[in-house]
Amino acid sequence: MIVRKSLSPSFLKPVIEFESQLVQLDKLLSTFINVSPNITSQMDDLRLSLICLKQDLFLSLTPLQKLHFVRQPDRPTTLDYIGYMMDDWIELHGDRGGTDDLAIVGGIGSLNSMTVVFIGHQRGKDTKDNVVRNFGMASPGGYRKALRLMKHANRFNFPILTFVDTPGAWAGIEAEKLGQGEAIAVNLKEMFSFEVPIICTIIGEGGSGGALGIGVGNKVLMLQHAVYTVATPEACAAILWKDSTKSLVAAESLKITSLDLKALGIIDDIVQEPLCGSQSNPFEAAQNLRSKLIDELRLLLQLTGEERKKMRYSKFRQVGKFYELSQVSM
Repeated sequence: MIVRKSLSPSFLKPVIEFESQLVQLDKLLSTFINVSPNITSQMDDLRLSLICLKQDLFLSLTPLQKLHFVRQPDRPTTLDYIGYMMDDWIELHGDRGGTDDLAIVGGIGSLNSMTVVFIGHQRGKDTKDNVVRNFGMASPGGYRKALRLMKHANRFNFPILTFVDTPGAWAGIEAEKLGQGEAIAVNLKEMFSFEVPIICTIIGEGGSGGALGIGVGNKVLMLQHAVYTVATPEACAAILWKDSTKSLVAAESLKITSLDLKALGIIDDIVQEPLCGSQSNPFEAAQNLRSKLIDELRLLLQLTGEERKKMRYSKFRQVGKFYELSQVSM
């Protein structure tokens, strides 16, 4: 699929130019009645070269480039995935405390004829929408809304699916007044207590405590080009070196990519994205994720509620664990 030029990061420019020239050649050749087999063969070779170029480019992306890639406004959001994956669904609103944070969406849906509760961060598609959604940065009311829905799921024995896509929780003064830290901490505690299956998927940018507020699951999945980090590379560089231009070094050190996090045991599995990422073919990306979620749910539903709780606890107790080898004197 052709990448939209206006929304593409700079590292995709060679691909866009190559693809654009191929399109023009196809249009030109379509005006001829007879095209020699030699030219047709050369065009096929060029198309194959374009596919190889895309594959090589996305394999060689730096962590910082991946971060910029998933921040693109055409990246599929939680509601995009829900619309493509669910047989039927309805969004639920409010935290029953007087607020309805639009940076968090949630509701009840049917996945492969199974009733599930879904919760996720929701970014905007343009500036106006991002202002309404607060750029996917949830307030305390958003996390309390998420908790209300999760308690509902646990009460009625519905599996919980969460979708993480946020640069972090809202860090404004008003958020602190309303108990941002407490709201996230309560979510962490409560998610360990639920007996129903919980599967969390990082679909874009998973940033800091804002991601963890709905990120405690029996299984943590991650889309191929998504990122998951304790702090944004820009913030890390500013804190450590007082120089945000060192964000490239910070991104490399933070180990934010799916391959790094899989090797470290932070996530359980990587969900493949279409060539040129989920934004190139949201439907295909959603179907890949749907198949993986159905497979994981089938396995988790074979366990008892107590086994799922112990599994979740054990999983997160292992995060960050390491063994230091002492030097052997020769």
